[in-house]
Amino acid sequence: MSADRTPSPNQRRPRQGSSSARQPDTRQKKPRRGARSQHTGMNSQLRAWGRHHRAMALDSVQRLMRRPLGSLMTMLAIGIALILPCALWLTLDSARLLDAGLEESASLTVYLDTTMEESEAMQMASSLREHPGVAAARLVTAAEGMVEFEQALGLEDALMRLGTNPLPASIVVAPLDTSPQAVHELSERLAEVPRVDEVRLDLAWLERLRRLAELGQRLTLALGVLFGFGVLLIVGNTIRLSVENRRQEIEVVTLIGATHAFVRRPFLYSGAWYGLGGGLLAWLLLGVGGQWLSAPVQALAQSYGAHFTVPGLDWQGSAALLVSSILLGWLGGWVAVNRHLKEIRPR
Repeated sequence: MSADRTPSPNQRRPRQGSSSARQPDTRQKKPRRGARSQHTGMNSQLRAWGRHHRAMALDSVQRLMRRPLGSLMTMLAIGIALILPCALWLTLDSARLLDAGLEESASLTVYLDTTMEESEAMQMASSLREHPGVAAARLVTAAEGMVEFEQALGLEDALMRLGTNPLPASIVVAPLDTSPQAVHELSERLAEVPRVDEVRLDLAWLERLRRLAELGQRLTLALGVLFGFGVLLIVGNTIRLSVENRRQEIEVVTLIGATHAFVRRPFLYSGAWYGLGGGLLAWLLLGVGGQWLSAPVQALAQSYGAHFTVPGLDWQGSAALLVSSILLGWLGGWVAVNRHLKEIRPR
């Protein structure tokens, strides 16, 4: 027997590259593991931003309602700080009456020649009405001037003994421009008109009224700025305490990547709510105070033969008050949070 044995067909190995060697790979592919990046669209980011704003606004309201007495006291302090400049502003707004008084006091009295007839005086008054710097002109005849003089001084018996009327006819002129310089220039032009004897104007009284109105405006502006800083201090101190109470929470969210805008947002809403509450209380107190003072002020004005009502806020003034209070509260919260965020460092 030969030592070499021929291998059986079952024992033969397949050649490399043969078709029988190609077996299908039935193994399942394992999924890749690891972090995958995901891109969000602008609309999704805006919706998330809006949801967070709504959540922070509601959360800040709920935090204020958890301690109603402290929140009410803070809002009341803000309202009291806003009342005084608003009351002065209303007083100056009623200075529209003062402006009307200024226009009346700016009238010029043009005294005509004593030899001028009444018909000529009427023609002079009509010609002055067409003057470019004149708003209105009213003729006071010599007889009417005598009657007014008698009633003002109570000298009827003494003036009746006079044979002739010594008073000249006059024309009361209301200028278009009531500034002292314009009125003075108009008086100089009217003095050059023929048959005009004299033009009289009390510029000193007009200048005093102008300066009084300017003083009131500057005083209101100064008090508004001063009490505005007071509102900032009130809101800033309240927000500072809230930041200190939530210091650990701020450190934790900063560690996980929260931005300063994210941390600042709930405190800004708290400051805005404080400002809105203070503005509403100031508006309410101004309305109640105006109604309370209305009756005695009217009685005092009637005793002097005048009519005066306590001014109140219209819808424009109310909107300005509420918007200003909200902005002051928001700004106070922003200043307080930014200052303390610089001091807070995550450990």
